[in-house]
Amino acid sequence: MLDAAVFERCFIAWMQSLCGAFEGLQVALDGKTARRSKSPGQKAIHRVSAFVHGLGLTLRQVKTAEKSNEITAIPELLEALLLKGCIVTIDAMGCQKAIAAKIIQQQSDYALLVKNNQPGLAAAIEDFFEAAARTDYQGVAHTRAEWIDKDHGRIETRRCIVSDDLRCLAGQFDWPGVKTLMRVESSRDINGVVSTERRYYISSRLADAAHLGTVVRGHWGIENGLHWSLDVVFGEDQARMRQGNSAENFSILRRIAINLFRQDKSVKAGIKNRRLLAACDDAYRQKLLNIQAVA
Repeated sequence: MLDAAVFERCFIAWMQSLCGAFEGLQVALDGKTARRSKSPGQKAIHRVSAFVHGLGLTLRQVKTAEKSNEITAIPELLEALLLKGCIVTIDAMGCQKAIAAKIIQQQSDYALLVKNNQPGLAAAIEDFFEAAARTDYQGVAHTRAEWIDKDHGRIETRRCIVSDDLRCLAGQFDWPGVKTLMRVESSRDINGVVSTERRYYISSRLADAAHLGTVVRGHWGIENGLHWSLDVVFGEDQARMRQGNSAENFSILRRIAINLFRQDKSVKAGIKNRRLLAACDDAYRQKLLNIQAVA
């Protein structure tokens, strides 16, 4: 029965009191659907969240009617957050000129994934990097970085190339504040089977490949740090709350719980085990909630 909008405002105020200024942080924006929240005549609830990479905290979420409405939800999300000095990362759904302009207006930077929802821009950037690669980037200002990860028989190699040569964007591809173009090539070798994927980005931050490559890699922390925890630890995809504001309010409650566990450094265990401990141990639960026991 709680008003979900008021509850959300309280959540934002609490997070701002905890985090203070966000300057210098990386904030990832991404959407997630609560699959079992669908009811007759209504679509499943889809929310876009703002997640601070490095801290592992959710700052805010906005409900949308369907995934295509992320384009309108993202500006609303940005409006409520003071992100001066941050770098905001968004997947291809948020690669829109209006969203880029909104981020720049807030004196922040962006790194946006470019795909076929912006076909002209994607083709122009891909052609630029393909032409430059044929001459090994002779006469093209650029920086390069490479990372190699090995784990459980899998070898993943990521190569990032960043250039501030924006000639390919002249005219119709004049995006607000854009300063760099980026190509990230990921190769996975799993038991001798190699697959390769290339992704392209635009960014308003003038930085080298080592920095921007780390930034775009960090964006996917929202999948592991938030979405995975919501589904595996809290069972959000299996939750069947549908009446009134229950689905929205429980979504906020789950994010409050995740933020509380991420702040706690007193117990070395995963969130799933600490959640069980909080259910069974009154003292630990009171510590998490910052509640003083009454004598």
